[in-house]
Amino acid sequence: MISSNDLRNGVTIELDNGIWSVVEFLHVKPGKGSAFVRTKLKNVETGNVVEKTFRAGEKIAKATVDKREMEYLYSEGEDYIFMDNESYEQIALSKAQIGDGIKYLKENTVVGILKHGERIIGVDMPNHMELEVTETAPGEKGNTAQGGSKPATLETGAVVNVPFFINIGDKIRVDTRTNEYLDRV
Repeated sequence: MISSNDLRNGVTIELDNGIWSVVEFLHVKPGKGSAFVRTKLKNVETGNVVEKTFRAGEKIAKATVDKREMEYLYSEGEDYIFMDNESYEQIALSKAQIGDGIKYLKENTVVGILKHGERIIGVDMPNHMELEVTETAPGEKGNTAQGGSKPATLETGAVVNVPFFINIGDKIRVDTRTNEYLDRV
């Protein structure tokens, strides 16, 4: 158990039969009344975000989340096979367990598998991935006066908006959290 005064960004707690991560927190001490902690919590499994207020000093159950580095090997039907880099144990995960990061998943990518007890609750993708552009419209001369962007399909199937000078075969770096183009590699 931890006190609501100990809540910080990234702390995981058990609340309402779910595991939540603190995204934002604010300690408030009003002129009248008692202090409280206003938080924004994100469900680790579903990704839902809620705002919740706790009384100052209220006890909350802390969730223990273990993160293991695993390497993505291949897909087999609906399952995606990952290997633990230390014990060489292999596990199969579904699309639902992997979440939105699946559109950036390519072979030999090292990801963090999040576990609560023996249950897998999520996959922590790398923040940046280097991927090759497989399909995009050609950039036309004179079309770049205002900057702008065009959609590009990457080798994993993800679609990202890129600047006009990016062509098929270029390797680019993409932010997997925001689905944004960062730079050309």
